[in-house]
Amino acid sequence: MDLSLAGKTAVVTGGSKGVGLAVVRALLAEGARVVTGSRTVTPELAQTAAVPVTVDLATARGAAELVERARAHLGGIDLLINNVGVGDPERLVDGAVRPVAELPDADWTDAFELTFYSALRVSRAALPSLVERRGVIVNVSSAGAHAVTAGPVTYNVAKAALNALTKVIAEQYGGQGVRAITVSPGPVSTAVWTDPDGFIGRVGRRQGLDHETFAAQLQQSLGASTGRISTPDEVARLVVFAAAPNNINGAELIVDGGLLKHA
Repeated sequence: MDLSLAGKTAVVTGGSKGVGLAVVRALLAEGARVVTGSRTVTPELAQTAAVPVTVDLATARGAAELVERARAHLGGIDLLINNVGVGDPERLVDGAVRPVAELPDADWTDAFELTFYSALRVSRAALPSLVERRGVIVNVSSAGAHAVTAGPVTYNVAKAALNALTKVIAEQYGGQGVRAITVSPGPVSTAVWTDPDGFIGRVGRRQGLDHETFAAQLQQSLGASTGRISTPDEVARLVVFAAAPNNINGAELIVDGGLLKHA
């Protein structure tokens, strides 16, 4: 499908693996030029035509450096995909199994720096270019923003803040031609779910269950009407559609297989 993205310039945060890598590949397949920022460059990312920038997006300097280098390489930014935001798996586990009164400030800070402030900082730095080019911001959030207790609360609350940021940008900059959209996946078959040492596997161990058993039980309890979780490619296709020329602004697009458990 031709989404009229050929020749467009794109910045993707967290593009080294999972959904971010799938978004990078999908944008490249549409003919876009892509710069992506992450802490590491995976072999899979290195095999693409994207330009990788090694930065820590949980810091203000990392966000500024990514946009500076992207503008220098691309000449300007048409599309910004804020995707980074999983963070330390052990802190995610704490956020899923411990009550709020027991979660230290460091866990909340970690979640907000990576999930919310990275998107805010990169967006703020990119907005002059996006205004000039009448560009698009797509914030990759989570279905957990609507069911904050069904998972790591620190992560889910930060994602809820990200959803609100999308609407603020859409309202404040829509008149200048900039659109902002949220894409919220439910569970996705990334390492978070599939790796025994990922988030799901670690939560299962805390409960005395092996990874496969716990993942199957959790998937069943979530009640996706399709009977399965989404793939990174399915999420990426929705992200790229949202970024393509259309009249969607300020909306949240959900890809979760029809979860029954949304708050």
